[in-house]
Amino acid sequence: MIYKRSSELFAAAQKVIPGGVNSPVRAFKAVGGDPIFVKKAEGAYLFDEDGNKLIDYINSWGPLILGHAHKPVVDAVVEKAQSGTSFGTPTEIETKIAELAVKMVPNIDKIRFVNSGTEATMSAVRLARGFTGKEKIIKFAGCYHGHSDSFLIQAGSGAVTFGTPNSPGVTQGTAKDTLLANYNDLENVKEVIEANRDEIACLIIEPVPGNMGCIPPKDGFLEGLRDLCDANDILLIFDEVMSGFRLAPGGVQERLGVKADILCFGKVIGGGLPVGAFAARNEIMDYLAPVGPVYQAGTLSGNPLAMAAGLAMLNELDQNREIFQSIDKKTEYLHEGIEKVLKNNKVPHTINRVGSMISVHFGKEPVTDFDSAARSANLGVFNKFFHGMLENGIYIAPSAYETWFISEALSYEDLDKTIETVAKVTKEF
Repeated sequence: MIYKRSSELFAAAQKVIPGGVNSPVRAFKAVGGDPIFVKKAEGAYLFDEDGNKLIDYINSWGPLILGHAHKPVVDAVVEKAQSGTSFGTPTEIETKIAELAVKMVPNIDKIRFVNSGTEATMSAVRLARGFTGKEKIIKFAGCYHGHSDSFLIQAGSGAVTFGTPNSPGVTQGTAKDTLLANYNDLENVKEVIEANRDEIACLIIEPVPGNMGCIPPKDGFLEGLRDLCDANDILLIFDEVMSGFRLAPGGVQERLGVKADILCFGKVIGGGLPVGAFAARNEIMDYLAPVGPVYQAGTLSGNPLAMAAGLAMLNELDQNREIFQSIDKKTEYLHEGIEKVLKNNKVPHTINRVGSMISVHFGKEPVTDFDSAARSANLGVFNKFFHGMLENGIYIAPSAYETWFISEALSYEDLDKTIETVAKVTKEF
């Protein structure tokens, strides 16, 4: 494929944007080469500035569960824009999407909308600290909760890709209040809690991580965290920025039957526009200003265009719940197809899948936490795989630490082409 125009645009971007991108993983630094610049997208496909058509497995990093430029979402945004783009006042549509989200998600009474997943997780932790009167938090190595200072302590995804899991600019004072635990290791969590008894406000976790690849929780792990939090007066926060409204209408709480105290959302809830949200039961949410003492604000929070996109998306998912079964089946089909060709080509691998999230790891051992994900991140093999797929019209995340996101727009012909391409590319390994 030719990427002349994309390379020219990247060169121009680097002169005025740090690294030429507005989010680091887009830069292809981990895999080498210049990033592609997308001109438009439709359904399951990206069309870049050089005219290449690509089957997309990023889907804007998860939001586009129904595919690009989904007509009901686009129509809702266009119609709303004709009445104005932002007011700085309450609007009816904020209440409508809040009512729908509260109906769809178990165990929440109120929800507040913000502008990103980072804002959602940051605000949720502040709320937990204010509600409990305690300062320390537990996070898990390899789980990424955005770029707020508290979370850039052994983060996954881009932070690992760029070799800076402990980012400069994060103070020692902030770091000391963030306690690290190992995902899928209840005994380790117990040790962390025992060593910091009565000091921990909350435990925040991606219940199904997607930033060290997709990693399923072991049987009993999330249930064990719920019990530990209950026994020690710790609030359990599920970061469902990726998994919310994707793995089930009510997210992981519904799919796996484990209740959190605070939920964080993003991606799907905005229909592709910048949105985040956090939610909880009344007694916790009423600690937020203007009702309670914990301050949180945002000039563009509840932006009418984002609310219109999100409402159209959630309405369709709520009214057509068979979408979740359909997309899960497509992901299973892709999993089985890739598994077969990698075995035939004798390529060491592990494939993890939960619902419509899937990741391919180029190593033999099971990937169950950050350490095993790092050991399986055979970057030489992955980089060759990534560029081989791209050259054949398949766009996956340019990082060995990212999950693939499946959209309902993908056809079985698209999946077959992807499987055939995996066979072709890995035959040379």
